[in-house]
Amino acid sequence: MVDSTQAQELVRQYLMFNLGGETYGVGIHAIREIIEYPGVTSIPLAPAFLHGVINLRGAVVPVLDLSVRFGREPTVINRRTCIVVVEVAQGESLHMLGVLVDAVSEVREVEASEVEGRPQFGTGLRSDFVTAMLRREQGFIPILDIAAVLSLGELESLIEAGAQAGVGAVAG
Repeated sequence: MVDSTQAQELVRQYLMFNLGGETYGVGIHAIREIIEYPGVTSIPLAPAFLHGVINLRGAVVPVLDLSVRFGREPTVINRRTCIVVVEVAQGESLHMLGVLVDAVSEVREVEASEVEGRPQFGTGLRSDFVTAMLRREQGFIPILDIAAVLSLGELESLIEAGAQAGVGAVAG
């Protein structure tokens, strides 16, 4: 017999979303909210993956283009485009970041038996970006490690590298 605590461990919930014709999942524990694409304020000289910022009830929230973060073409904005607002921990503090996606499809409850471990290759993404694979009849859905994808330290390094490259290009 399975008690309620064991049942919760056996079933996990993931937000499923589409990006560039592919489906990805992320654990709902990191999700704050999902909002319709409101338009963003662009940031001059920002790296390509930083789509801009939004005002979310008085808080300035950076919005990252997940497609560009994955090394792909920028997201084409359409009527289903939305921003998934997540909380990412850095040290002792939590930071809100928006993630631009083509569309959100569902929140799916998943049995532990449907989840495979992290693959070492073959997902088209950096292996540290994928925490597991969700087995489906039509194949697998990568479950993202949102903390790794949105690593604030790594994003800051990318921004600094881009700024230095821009200064070098202007100086040269």
